[in-house]
Amino acid sequence: MASVNAEVRDGIIPAAGAMAKTRDEGPETSGINYRIVALIIACALLMENLDATVLATALPTMARDFGVRAPQMSIALTSYLLALAIFIPASGSLADRFGSRTVFQAAIALFMGGSLVSAQSPTLEWIVAARFVQGIGGAMMIPVGRLVLLRSVAKKDMVSAMSWLIMPALIGPILGPPLGGYIVTYLDWRWIFYVNLPVGLIGFLLVGRFITNFREDDPHPFDPVGFVLSGIALGCLLFGFEMTSRPGAGTIAVALIVIGALFGVLYIRHARHHADPIIDLGLLRDKNFRLSMIAGSLTRITQGSLPFLLPLMMQLGFGLSAAQSGTITVGPAIGSLLMKGVAPRLLRRIGFRTAMIWAGILGAAGYALCGLFRPDWPLSAIVAALTVCGFIFSMQFTAYNAIAYDGIEKQRMSAATSFYSTVQQLMLSLGICTAASALHLSMLVHHVDKPAMIDFTAAFWIVTAISALATIWNLRFDKDAGAEISGRVPAPPAKAMEPAPRLR
Repeated sequence: MASVNAEVRDGIIPAAGAMAKTRDEGPETSGINYRIVALIIACALLMENLDATVLATALPTMARDFGVRAPQMSIALTSYLLALAIFIPASGSLADRFGSRTVFQAAIALFMGGSLVSAQSPTLEWIVAARFVQGIGGAMMIPVGRLVLLRSVAKKDMVSAMSWLIMPALIGPILGPPLGGYIVTYLDWRWIFYVNLPVGLIGFLLVGRFITNFREDDPHPFDPVGFVLSGIALGCLLFGFEMTSRPGAGTIAVALIVIGALFGVLYIRHARHHADPIIDLGLLRDKNFRLSMIAGSLTRITQGSLPFLLPLMMQLGFGLSAAQSGTITVGPAIGSLLMKGVAPRLLRRIGFRTAMIWAGILGAAGYALCGLFRPDWPLSAIVAALTVCGFIFSMQFTAYNAIAYDGIEKQRMSAATSFYSTVQQLMLSLGICTAASALHLSMLVHHVDKPAMIDFTAAFWIVTAISALATIWNLRFDKDAGAEISGRVPAPPAKAMEPAPRLR
């Protein structure tokens, strides 16, 4: 088995006695410093989430500047997520070959460059291309950061580490909507992309100072054929779904979806006969990974639709300004932030299976309620409902993200994080496409050019119905699934090692 090189530097990775690693296992103890690593990685999450939520609030204003209908601006979100879906599969291989710190810093630099070009975009086509460049950087940041954390944390600290990783990143969704609204209202939407630059610079410097350059001694060879096949499949499927929301593009949309499905089949055949495929489908044999993948994917369709639907409904349906809309839509982010301190204790008390079942049911009911929002509702009631929804859904994602890796061996973590992140971003993209398509279909049924409240209701209920299906797979988790991760049962005693392997 290939071993993972880990530099002991700056006190972030404890000495060998505190964190000895075998070639196939992770650290026996994490030490307190894993929280510092999580916080640093969260700088990248902060930048990415801030960018996405700020942009979503500004879409109607940008549509007016570019001379297009507001629903068509979904392609500005989709192009970014498309790049994530295509390039995330390569992230694990690049990190193993060049080192996690090197790839992480390069990704941040690329993201900042794409932000700078996006700010100068004169047309919709220009910003779509710039957002794609941003997406290439984002494709490397998140899975590589997650990989660093997984290789630095003992299993018993996994839930806590995931909570520490996500908590600072939630500042992005909290600040994003009001910041986007105020920028659009009082400045210019182009400043949305300039705010990425200082955050990215801080993250770049902290990664260079503290993050360990994990690297495989004998990395798996890159899979160029698999990269091309998976890239074409994912790209055609995403743009095919996105085109379904555009008037008169039905034929092109169907053609892209068919091509994407065909290349998807070709990739599956390729992966079955390749020793190290870029997307390792063999990971689906692990029950927890497979169930987390399926249930989490269904839930993320709803999550992906919200940054698109909520600002449009508030501005086009309620007639609010971008600043007012941004202030209201911070609800889900506030709920997510409140949940992070509760998740480890709740999972320890009731277990993963029970938590995911109830969170799935209550979360779907909560977002179905969003379809009933009307302009005469008290704004405080809307914010409260969105806060509760964010609390519940964040509980789900914390559980899914932790339990997915419960049975994955450390030497397969690169492949697992790449695979999981690819599907995660694909579903977020599909959420935007599904919401835009549902909104457009409802508008066609009602013969209107501007979406009315009934159209937003239909769109919300369609994406919510999809996420409600996750309950079927939540029920299939074992009752004691993730018991060691949650702390419901103690970790097995570590095997004595004589002598203890040295960190190199």
